[in-house]
Amino acid sequence: MKRVLVAMSGGVDSSVAAWLLRQEGWDVVGCTMQLWDARRNPSDASDRPSRGGCCSPDDVFDARRVAERLGVPFFVVNLEADFERHVVAPFIEGYLLGSTPIPCARCNTFLKFGGLLRFARGLGIEYVATGHYARIESAGQDGFRLLRGVDERKDQSYFLFELRQAQLARVVFPLGGYRKTDTRRLAREADLPTAVKRESREICFLPDGDLAGFIRRETGRVRSDLLPVLENRDRPGAIELADGSRLGTHGGVFRYTVGQRKGLGVAYREPLYVTKIDPERNRLVVGPRSELLSLGLVTAASHWIRRPQVDLQEPMRVEVKIRSTHRPVSAVVVQEGEPEGPTVVLFDEPQAAITPGQAAVFYRGSEVLGGGWIQRPLSNEEALIRRREAGFSTMRSH
Repeated sequence: MKRVLVAMSGGVDSSVAAWLLRQEGWDVVGCTMQLWDARRNPSDASDRPSRGGCCSPDDVFDARRVAERLGVPFFVVNLEADFERHVVAPFIEGYLLGSTPIPCARCNTFLKFGGLLRFARGLGIEYVATGHYARIESAGQDGFRLLRGVDERKDQSYFLFELRQAQLARVVFPLGGYRKTDTRRLAREADLPTAVKRESREICFLPDGDLAGFIRRETGRVRSDLLPVLENRDRPGAIELADGSRLGTHGGVFRYTVGQRKGLGVAYREPLYVTKIDPERNRLVVGPRSELLSLGLVTAASHWIRRPQVDLQEPMRVEVKIRSTHRPVSAVVVQEGEPEGPTVVLFDEPQAAITPGQAAVFYRGSEVLGGGWIQRPLSNEEALIRRREAGFSTMRSH
């Protein structure tokens, strides 16, 4: 009988994942990752301060109840130090440097499919399972393919683009072939304690949504070397149009993200959006939606899940998502230098709000080929030059 360690967050998805594996005859062991000490959240910041989204005391209790209902062993593994180093610190640094990080993707890479796999190995358990809506298929001698979940609305493959072959070989996604409505139905039929539990949507360590307060409170604890940067960024500065015309004053550039419309506090003849964050000059650049559009982007680095199946010697046509809720769009990817180096993405049609710190994830049909962290959008002039260099109009599909 194959043993599997199921990451149980205390939510309905991971609960049903554990139940399904139990039904299929796996030797299931439940586990909750303790990632964040909820006592570090201000008690007066929310009417439910102990709710941490995935590792609060209530969630640990719910996960334990499900394990008891299934009759399986249950552990709580403390990964707070790894979480602080690999997720929280880069989150704070990213905002202070003008980007918009994705903590869930880094948590998957370093905690769920890093630290938890090591913990499982220490218990003599070969596999780890989660409640992600994604699929893994064997590709024979070429390893494993990562595929979108069947439920397009719940598909979470975007957050998994950094998984490596050695991880895919030991990971199980029981919900990949199910829709969320099916998951809820199965939870009710199995009489699981989490069957009617609400879905958590907030960042687990930011349940009150107070980004500025969190960064002010935690920077010194997590990365004391960033305190001078925080002091520099946490001060008023100019809100300007692209031509330098000043429209107003912001309260600290780390409070904003590219594409943001609400909360700018400036009046203008048409809706304005943040088009650029310039932390070095302590200014926000705003403009109409047309100024958010770009024909391309550059990633800081790239990761390819099945590198032998990806032709990196010539421009390659793919579909690309530039954020988790983005509809995949047609584009050409040009690898710069080494396989793990930067990539240039050239879109068929201009895309809005290309945001540094988010991920550009590359698909071929349902398969996730890989992706990279967005470094910057291309200016339209640079994108047009790149398109000509890549022979864009004659690009063949792979």
